Order: sequence, then structure tokens, then C-alpha cells
Amino acid sequence: MEHLPLLRPHFFFTTAPMPCPYLDGRMERKIVTELTGSDARGFHDQLSRAGFRRSHSIAYTPACVGCNACVPVRVAADSFKMSRTFRRLWERNADLRPRIVPARATAEQYRLFNTYQESRHAGSDMALMGFYDYRAMVEDSPIDTSLVEFRDGEGSLKAVCLMDRMDDGVSGVYSFYETVDPSRSLGTYVILWLIKTARSQSLPYVYLGYWISNSRKMAYKTRFQPLETYGPGGWTPMPSSP
Repeated sequence: MEHLPLLRPHFFFTTAPMPCPYLDGRMERKIVTELTGSDARGFHDQLSRAGFRRSHSIAYTPACVGCNACVPVRVAADSFKMSRTFRRLWERNADLRPRIVPARATAEQYRLFNTYQESRHAGSDMALMGFYDYRAMVEDSPIDTSLVEFRDGEGSLKAVCLMDRMDDGVSGVYSFYETVDPSRSLGTYVILWLIKTARSQSLPYVYLGYWISNSRKMAYKTRFQPLETYGPGGWTPMPSSP
């Protein structure tokens, strides 16, 4: 008789309702599951292709009653074309030197993280994170996770991206950066770097998390065309902006 290996069961849970951080007056709920065991990486890749995101050692997806505003999006890296604006931005940041390092938190990174939160997200839950909370965000990962540090010619840390690598792409889990020089548009630059990196590794997609049409914080994601969205019919192209 042939004996098949037993797969560890995965359990999914629904969180309690909490105020939505993106749309005023709405409540959010999530479906969450743990990423543990020897199959954590493969399980994470499957969930990512089904619209889930990772935070620490869990994967989650919105499950809000009466609301489907959060739409998973990913860039089709192979078909991405640099616009004139993107090329100018890339050249403006030509002095930056990206380096992929292990997912280990440092005091230098946390100082930049804290400054970024105070500048862009003052009063949010993330703005209240101490160093050990930041370290957990960076280091508590059961899959292939790295940090990308972007430094200028003098060695000053300008931007950081927490990046997951999957079998069909890379995921920008979270990025933060210096905000004193808006002309650098470092958030956009980091995404351009992720797209170039995915292409150089023959990975077809860059996962950007959720896009919300009525949230100004999410509007930037539609600039990276061709963009795909995940819905009941799976992944489909998002129409480009006119």
C-alpha cells in the first residue's frame, strides 16, 4: 500500500472589527493564518497569489463586511516601461547605492524609520513603535526576507525596503525613507528598483500590497503600469490611467 505524507493543516481565523486606517468611518476585519513549519515558504507563495499579504509570521487578507475597497495589486515587471518622468527620477537618484542585507534590525535603520513615521504618519500605530517592535517587524519572518539599504556616496542611509522573495516575484513589504528632499521621490524610486531587480532575476511580478481607489495614500500604485488586480476571477489587468 502506498503511504502519502500527511500535510500539516492550516487554520484561518477572523479578527475582531477595528477602525479602518484608510477610510474614515469604516471598520476593518481580516482573515489571518500562521506561516509556520517546513512548508511556510510554499504556503506563503500560494497565499500571495491569492491576494494575501505577510506581516511578521502571519498572512492576512481583508474580510470587511460590506466593503471590498482593498484590491491586491502587482506590477507585471517584464512589460513595465520606464516613462520619461521615471527615467528622470532614476537619474536623480544615481548617487544611491542599494545593498541587500540580512533581515536584521539596526539602530540606524530605526532612526530613519522613526523620522519617516513622524513626518508621514504622525499619530498612527506605526509611529508609536519602539525599537523592539521594529525589530519584530523586520526579523520575525519564516520565509526568504531581506532588507535593502540605499545609501548615498557618503554612506548616509537614505531609504530601506523590507523585501520578500517568492517563486514568481518580489514583494515590497514595507519601505521608509528620508523625506527632507521631496524631489528624490524615494518611495517611487524604491519601487522602480524592485521592478528592475525582479526583471534581472527573471521574476515576473512585483507585489505592492493593496490599492484603494478612494485613498490618497494608495494612489501612487496606479502609476506603475501594467498593473494587475486580484478579484473573483483571479488576476486581471487594471486599465491604465488616461
